[in-house]
Order: sequence, then structure tokens, then C-alpha cells
Amino acid sequence: MDTSFYTAVRGAMTQQTHMDILSNNIANLNTNGYRTKNASFLDLMYYNIRGTEDEMGDLRAGTGAVVQRTESDFTSGVMIQTGGRFDYAIQGNGFFMLRSPVDNSIVYTRDGSFALSQRDDGFYLVDAEGWLVLDAQQNPIRYDGGELSADPAIFDFVTTNGMLSTGSNRFVPTEKNGQPFLAGAAESRLKQGALESSNGDLAQEMSKVIVSQRAYSYMLRMIQTSDEVEQTINGLRR
Repeated sequence: MDTSFYTAVRGAMTQQTHMDILSNNIANLNTNGYRTKNASFLDLMYYNIRGTEDEMGDLRAGTGAVVQRTESDFTSGVMIQTGGRFDYAIQGNGFFMLRSPVDNSIVYTRDGSFALSQRDDGFYLVDAEGWLVLDAQQNPIRYDGGELSADPAIFDFVTTNGMLSTGSNRFVPTEKNGQPFLAGAAESRLKQGALESSNGDLAQEMSKVIVSQRAYSYMLRMIQTSDEVEQTINGLRR
């Protein structure tokens, strides 16, 4: 089968993956603290083909592209005033630290829509899925006597590039992100009674969708053309 057929198939699959990423961004435009995802593409293997006599050396031909990785955009979203007592937003850099009540695993989020949950020994501040919100000493925040034992702490990393998204607006650091540290007042501020919206932009996402759709249609046309060429060649052989 002609190389152009496989290149076009790979291109169509790549654009389908890109469309999935864009559709996820659009679906979460109203999700508090959502960080948009951007696809990074990688060229696949090139090979040399013999050029004409008038050309110097060989010509290089590619075999398509593939989505190499998906990166999260950690730029801040718009601040929305809610007046909720247990709603928190981060102005600047950083994350809230959450601890699982089941296995004590740690994740980080920008979604500050918290609530109270009753445990055996009292009430605690938790997120929508019951994970414990931690203070500056990385201890769960208790609610006692009508007051919280502490404010949610803001933790940051040397770099946020490459943090792994685990779903539900949560992230876990990789080795290159380093250890978490308390964010300084100059870089981050905690705002109570507010939530941070998604940092997605509908117009920008839709423009990317149009580009990806056009590329996808071109790949399908290339597949059809390659198939027609093969059918013609097979017909000449009979």
C-alpha cells in the first residue's frame, strides 16, 4: 500500500485526538478552576527519496505527525464573587493541597469550591469528592465552634510544566516539578467568598476546532485519493 495512505490515516487519527482535547476544553468552560489542555505534536520518521537530476542530493519525505503529549495551561482564570463562606480562590500562582481520607494520597487543585463533611471526630473542610483540604502545616482543616481551624494553604512548585492531570481538576507533581512549598504573599493571595473560573476561551477553542476539522477533512480526502490511485494501478495490472 502507498505510504501516503498510511500517512493520511495517521494524520486523521492525530486530528481526532486533537478534537477530543478541544472538546474537553469546551465542555469544561464552566468548570471551576479548570485548566485548559494543549496538544503538542511530534513529527514521525522521515525518509529520503531520490531527487531529479536538477536537484542536489535526496529529498526528504515525512510520514505524518502524532500527539506527543498534552500540557495544562496554568494561567489564571476569571475571579467570580460567590459570597460562599467555604468558597476560596487563588489570585496568582499555586494550588490547594488535598489529602485522600482513604489512602492519604496527595493531589493539588485550583478548584476552591469546598464544603463541610462530618467524620467520626468532627467536621472537616473537604472538596466535592470528600478529599480533606490541608492547611500550611499539611494538616486537615477542622470546623469547630463555628470557625475553621485554619485557612486553606496555597502550595506552589518550582515549575508546573509537566504536572500530571488525574481528572476532577486535580494534578500530581512529577520529579521535575520538585517538592511543594508554601507560596509567598507576593506571588499568591487567598480570596474567600470567590471562585476561579476556567481559563478557557470559547472563541480561541472554536478557532482551533475549525483548523482541526479542516485538517481532518484533508486527511480523509488524501485517503480517498490514495485508494483511487491503488485501484487504478490494480486495474492496469489485469
